[in-house]
Amino acid sequence: MSLVRGETARILLVSTSEDLKDLIAAALAAKAGDHRFYWVAQADLAPGRAADLIPHAILVDDELGNAGVGNVVAQLVQRAPRAAVVALVSPAAVAQAQSAMLAGARAFLLKPLEGDDLIQALRQVLSLRVADEPEEMPVVNGRIIAFCAPKGGTGRTTLAVNTAINLHRSTKRPVSLVDADYAAPAIDVALNLDSTRNIVDLLPKLTMLDAELVMSVLATHVSGVRVLLAPPPADLTHPISLPQVQQVLAWLKRIFPWVVVDLGLPLDETSFAFLDGADRIVMTVLPEMVGLRNTRLMLDQLRERGYPSEKTWLVLNRADMRGGVSVQDIEERLKVRVRYRIPDDQGLATYSVNRGIPLMVSHGDSRLGKAMRAFASDLVGEVDITAGANEPGRLGRLFNRAPAEA
Repeated sequence: MSLVRGETARILLVSTSEDLKDLIAAALAAKAGDHRFYWVAQADLAPGRAADLIPHAILVDDELGNAGVGNVVAQLVQRAPRAAVVALVSPAAVAQAQSAMLAGARAFLLKPLEGDDLIQALRQVLSLRVADEPEEMPVVNGRIIAFCAPKGGTGRTTLAVNTAINLHRSTKRPVSLVDADYAAPAIDVALNLDSTRNIVDLLPKLTMLDAELVMSVLATHVSGVRVLLAPPPADLTHPISLPQVQQVLAWLKRIFPWVVVDLGLPLDETSFAFLDGADRIVMTVLPEMVGLRNTRLMLDQLRERGYPSEKTWLVLNRADMRGGVSVQDIEERLKVRVRYRIPDDQGLATYSVNRGIPLMVSHGDSRLGKAMRAFASDLVGEVDITAGANEPGRLGRLFNRAPAEA
């Protein structure tokens, strides 16, 4: 179990000692559950690293050369105000411990460290960190459904968009749709959305995120689905990092019972950050040989990353396409069950995208619309989401007012 409920715990160590780094890494590997461990050896680089990583906890060694531990802790608290800072001090350096606590550290541990003591301290400070945050809203702990494909043109975005709308309609609960195809974003076109806000507006403010700030960046579609758009490719000067993705997803899960993510190609570290957090991976494929070869390669990638095979649903789009490979042949070649089949109606799908009107809005009773509605029902049938994003109160008001400027 992770040190942070519902998230991959991010732990940052600030220390010049490689031995201390190895000791902490071993303790975390043994008992911390789902986590990522980062190390920075230069105290002057630590504040910037903390701002980039958005760690849940920061461990600060007292032996940092000329950099006083109190000054380092104060800078870290300022750059990563939601992180729980723990000072690691020598028994003879009680003054250092006091300085760290006055600067904002949550606790201190005496060296040499014991692995059990470290894990216990982290659990305590991280629980205090959650308790100290204002109770702004009920925590929904929603499910993330990530759509990916081994090549372009498989209907991935069309299925993701219409699944989001179907989930919203069938559950009567808020749904967010994330365009994570940063090389070729398309959801703004598919939904005819004209918004200047996108995920880039959140990145400089990740250490200060709250529900209102997240909601202010989301575009609202006529269907009721809230959309986190991707920036134009030229505006994204460097890839969005794994910690940034984790932070954004954590907040979306707190607000929305369903988070639908449309992933592009290639599957890079940013993509895998989304897939790591996904409860379900939906891979859309076409009944053609080239696509099946690429599908096999992508399935191998997912397996190598340690994803269980049951986490991925293979959806065959244009399943009855004339001349297409049969379902039986596909399953024999891939050694994977085809979970769902979407019928072939390329004309309607293209017409829908070109108009910017999802077919669930304009042609919900078509053969294609009925198949997509049934697919979304299968997703809903997996889990009974109870709790609250549509209950009255502050969160309810967030969904019922016009978005403010970010």
